[in-house]
Order: sequence, then structure tokens, then C-alpha cells
Amino acid sequence: MTITRFTPFSDVAALQNRLNSIFHDFSRPQATEGESLQSGSFVPAVDIYEDAQKLALTFEIPGIKPEDVDVRVENNVLTVKGERALAGEQKEENFRRIERRFGSFTRSFTLPQSVDTEQVTAQSDNGVLVIELPKKAASQPKQIKVAVVANQIEAKENQPASAEQKAA
Repeated sequence: MTITRFTPFSDVAALQNRLNSIFHDFSRPQATEGESLQSGSFVPAVDIYEDAQKLALTFEIPGIKPEDVDVRVENNVLTVKGERALAGEQKEENFRRIERRFGSFTRSFTLPQSVDTEQVTAQSDNGVLVIELPKKAASQPKQIKVAVVANQIEAKENQPASAEQKAA
């Protein structure tokens, strides 16, 4: 008969490691419908805002020069590419800890048909990239005023009789 050592918490430790890996997977940004996300070491956060006139995307890209960002619209898909490199001339093996994320990224978004892809603008200021996509004029809502018809019926009854009506 073989004797094995009983370790009561080994199963608990294995379960905790598994749960940690699951939560680590969920903490990474995920692609949503109409968006593809290529996972890398650096993925910029993006806010998407829409009103009646435009669709605006705001990216956080600190440390990336505007000329190092590639913004393209092709077949109703907006693609933003860039790369954030490790700054300075320090050797990687001399670092004790690196918590900032570096690397290349690609974010793609499928645009709605209401967006005018010919009028796209992009501005960068202090590490914030704002891409504005105006909507087509035909897709903007138009308010139509409703006329009241009941007043016209009353006005016809109160009008004086015409010469033809008097002759009859």
C-alpha cells in the first residue's frame, strides 16, 4: 500500500489559480458587435459618441505621435493603427518593473450607412485622438410641422357668400 501525503488546501489553490486565469481573460478589452480587436500588449481605450449630426470616437493614445497613427476608412470600416514603443535608450534587462504597456495596436469599427465617409476628420491633442464622422444630410432627422385643419372649416362657414351663392 502506498502512502500519500494529505494536503487539504491543494485543491483550493488549484481552484484559485483557475479562477484567476478566467478573470484575467475577462479583464482584457473584448471586441463588440461591428468591431474587431487584435489583441496585443497595448490596446487604447475608446469612447464612442453619437448625436444627430455626427459620430465621434475618442482614443487615449498617450506617448504616440500623431504622425505615427494611421487612420483609414475603407468599405465602411474605420481602422486605427499605431505603435507605442518603449521610450528612451534604457535596456530592457535593467528595468526592475515595467507596468506601462507598449506595442502595436489595431482597432477596427464597422460604420453605419448614415456616416459620410468622405468628410472624416482626425485631431490629436495631448495624447487624445478625436475622429469625427459627420452624418449624411439625408440621414439627419427633419422635423415636420403639423398644420391644424379644424380652423379652416370654421373659417369657411364664417365667410360671406360669393356672388354665385347669392344668385342661387
